[in-house]
Amino acid sequence: MVETVIIPIPSREPIQDPNPEFRIVEIFESLQGEGYNTCMPAIFIRLGRCDLACSWCDTDYQTYDSMTLTQILEKLQGYTAKNIIITGGEPAIHPRLTVLLDALKSRAYYLCIETNGLHQIPAQIDYIATSPKACYAERYQKKALSHADEVRIVADLNTMTERQFMDFAQVMAQKITAKHYYLSPLEIEGEMNIYQTIRLIGQLNAAGVEGPNTVHWQLSVQTHKWAGIE
Repeated sequence: MVETVIIPIPSREPIQDPNPEFRIVEIFESLQGEGYNTCMPAIFIRLGRCDLACSWCDTDYQTYDSMTLTQILEKLQGYTAKNIIITGGEPAIHPRLTVLLDALKSRAYYLCIETNGLHQIPAQIDYIATSPKACYAERYQKKALSHADEVRIVADLNTMTERQFMDFAQVMAQKITAKHYYLSPLEIEGEMNIYQTIRLIGQLNAAGVEGPNTVHWQLSVQTHKWAGIE
């Protein structure tokens, strides 16, 4: 009788790299300068690349270095804050984001993310600040986050009329349920359209919005720039 020998077939699942690399623009400790958590001490981890290309973006997200997970964790040991803000670029498009978040969560960091709102956010995140971009309004008609902690929209009046911008903001308030809603002035070459932004906030609050939640728009400015800190 011939004995049947079963040869195990190796798993085709990819082997997880225990020390993956990440596209890092910069890592630094400072204060949160915008939104509800303004003045909160935090470590910023800025990841490279973005799936949008806003003409007024103030971040060079295309210039970055590769850092391993171990290198990132070692750098964090030199800081005291226990809040981490994952930002970009667009951090939600990074292919190994959850690996980084797991490592940070296991070290008891409070994790925030700043995102354009076009991608699902990993469950490890404690606080979601989404900034939908009015200049890409058509994309947000097709998909957008349904929930966030805060919505923060830059008053981009360079590419549209005030009426078009208000329509976009109201649609976002209907689509995204959040605790806080902000408009931020657009800054180009050091000049902010702050007066136009304040007027828009007044008009939006006066108009109201139909939806599942009460929306009250507030002003958010980049206080870290006014204070001269990073």
